[in-house]
Amino acid sequence: MNVRSELENKRDLALRPLRDAGSVLVALSGGVDSAVLLALALEALGPRRVLAATGRSPSLPAADLEAASRVAVALGARHRIVETRELERPAYRANAGDRCYHCRSELFEVLAGLARRDGLAALAYGAILDDAGDFRPGMRAAAERRVLAPLLEARITKQDVRELAAGMALPVADRPAAACLASRLPVGTAVTPERLSQVERAEAALRGLGLERLRVRHHGDVARIEVDPGDLDRLLDRGLRARVVEAVRGAGFRFVALDLEGYRTGSLNPLIPTVNKS
Repeated sequence: MNVRSELENKRDLALRPLRDAGSVLVALSGGVDSAVLLALALEALGPRRVLAATGRSPSLPAADLEAASRVAVALGARHRIVETRELERPAYRANAGDRCYHCRSELFEVLAGLARRDGLAALAYGAILDDAGDFRPGMRAAAERRVLAPLLEARITKQDVRELAAGMALPVADRPAAACLASRLPVGTAVTPERLSQVERAEAALRGLGLERLRVRHHGDVARIEVDPGDLDRLLDRGLRARVVEAVRGAGFRFVALDLEGYRTGSLNPLIPTVNKS
């Protein structure tokens, strides 16, 4: 079996639970995974039986909300933006290692209510096979609420998603992996709107300097910057380095540190207490 036929088989497997659901609300984050899921849902059920919804809160980067809107428009999907209030949950704000569980619980409860009001039979989100190998407490929240994960069920990987998105000409096909702003705060650092805003402003400023694949990790007065390993050499330029420092300090940090390992997902996971990983 060649690669293309294997991907087509996975695609068919992902369509099956969507068709079986009869109608579905898709949690649309602005990333490529949920964009592909929305496209497949529309193929399986048609636009009248599919609704996309995005949860808006201080933890959602404005760029992600814009990307979600672009995807919905490009696919001709109905799209709702709903307010989520995870910051009102003490366990979320405490950021003790299970923050994503409480965030997803809030999102799925809000979206489930929307699905019921609109007469939609199921709720689905864009978990993929790669997510199963990482620490993802949000997946537990989804499982508890019986949220469909058609891409995960079909064992679709990130590479598969990229190929499918390119074949569908989705506007986020090449978009770098995204995560909520709270993921930039180490375990034990309370999540506050002010800290989330600092991170978002710093990252937006750095993207304005041409650094696309990056994270600004919040360590109190210190911003630890992770950039694509290919961009590390660029920061040897004194002029660019000075602009980076100015941009990050402008977001409210006193000190700016460059992580020499470069950008990688889950770099704060080693700080999560073992008890919370069980």
